[in-house]
Amino acid sequence: MTLREFPFARWLAGYRPGWLPNDMIAGVTLAAYAIPVSLAYAALAGLPPQVGVYGYMLGGLGYALMGSSRQLAIGPTSAISLMIAGTVGAMAGGDATRYAQIASLAGFTVAALCFVAWALRLSVLVKLVSDSILVGFKAGAGSTIAMSQLPGLLGVPGGGQNFFERALLLLGQLGETNLVVLAVGGVAILLLFFGERALPGKPVALGVVALAILAAALLGLPALGVPTTGTIPAGLPTLAGPALRLRDVEGIFPLAAGCLLLAYIESVSAARTFAAKHGYVLDPRQELLGLGAANLATALAQGYPVGGGLSQSAVNDKAGARTPLALVFAAITLALSLLFLTGLLENLPKAVLAAVVLTAIAGLLDFPALLHMWRVSRLDFYAASIALVAVLLLGILQGILLAALASAVMLLARVSQPHVAFLGRVPGTRLYSDLLRHPENEALPGVIAFRPEASLIYVNAESVHETVKGRLRNIGPPAIRLVVCDLSASPFLDLAGARMLHDLHGALAEHNIALRIIGAHGAVRDLLRADGLDEKVGGIDRGSTLTSLLDHG
Repeated sequence: MTLREFPFARWLAGYRPGWLPNDMIAGVTLAAYAIPVSLAYAALAGLPPQVGVYGYMLGGLGYALMGSSRQLAIGPTSAISLMIAGTVGAMAGGDATRYAQIASLAGFTVAALCFVAWALRLSVLVKLVSDSILVGFKAGAGSTIAMSQLPGLLGVPGGGQNFFERALLLLGQLGETNLVVLAVGGVAILLLFFGERALPGKPVALGVVALAILAAALLGLPALGVPTTGTIPAGLPTLAGPALRLRDVEGIFPLAAGCLLLAYIESVSAARTFAAKHGYVLDPRQELLGLGAANLATALAQGYPVGGGLSQSAVNDKAGARTPLALVFAAITLALSLLFLTGLLENLPKAVLAAVVLTAIAGLLDFPALLHMWRVSRLDFYAASIALVAVLLLGILQGILLAALASAVMLLARVSQPHVAFLGRVPGTRLYSDLLRHPENEALPGVIAFRPEASLIYVNAESVHETVKGRLRNIGPPAIRLVVCDLSASPFLDLAGARMLHDLHGALAEHNIALRIIGAHGAVRDLLRADGLDEKVGGIDRGSTLTSLLDHG
């Protein structure tokens, strides 16, 4: 790969000077948004607050070099932060230093998996997780994250391993609520809620954080028992390789794979939205390299896995970002903040960070979409519900993996029982359609014409065979002289499907009933001819139709 083939070289080559002010303003605005959000997500992940800033700063730089989206913003996300919190603790065994090292190793491993997935062209595998699963997953993740932040909003210890345990413990601790902490958090939520609606696309969260710091200093909130972030080390991160080896941490690969799955799905979904809006082409495979570079850069600064998110990308886009140079300006702004402004954040109440997280995840709880699925497609609703319940019970990582597996099983179950349409003549025409859906259709005397409405493959061939034999038994073989298989709705057929047609021909031949095949697609015709079926059914001609067969008796 030459330098000119790198994404950053391509967008720099076409850069227009008039875009520079837009990218500068967008970068500063994104940094203003990122500071409170990154602090909140780092706390959610159980890591020092500055680690979240490293993710936005270095993750953005890495993505700007290798990513294909012009507006996507990279940084810590709520789902990945919760996954780190729910998984790394058991691996670290209570050792805070090891905890941070494992979180950083997860970042390195995500980067390595991104590069492997890019080399093997595995971007297509993301389609295994359907949009329906994502709706349920996001609702489960949002509910779990909310339950993890409510103790900080109420000033109680909290605890528990999953949503239901946390909810039970929280109910038992409600009597210990610190009213001052609750007031601080409640005011912050109101300011964030109304501020974001009055000033869309503006760094409202940064203004709320500034007001909270000022109020903490003037009112002496720490002395009233309001927890604050405390000292945040000033200065830029030191870059280093992983402190642990892969074989030192059992379970690091499943954790990294889960983080990659979440990061890639959310990143590509958000990036496609902005690519369509601005009229350029997104390269999903290149996004693996962009995420890999972002996670590698973040991990070198002892950060944890990062991904692209719709909320921060929307801020970047609304602020006027034209190219990934906006991410560079955001990184510069964040670096200056780490050098000179960390002292201002020491009195930031943790309840305000909880409020930032709670308002940020509100969009994850898309219950109207679940109701729409219930009305339109029960299969999609069941897939989403499995994802939601699995995340609530098992956590982010195990939940999404179980949901993906359940979705695949449900899909196979659906494919294994395809609808077989038995055709009748539309009255007054030479057209044919499903008798079950259109009982007014005219039956075909002495003929059974059936159309499997799915590809004929190993999981459903036997079901189709039994359905046709059942129809034949109901009518009675003596009354039938011809069976016609219409493969126009079967774009693919494997050897099991071909074997089923051989068996059907044999069973029909015992009763002197002919079998004919129409509507087969090119690849299907090739396979059936190679398997010798055309000799048994009088040829498989692309021009044969049900009408022509009936006309010729």
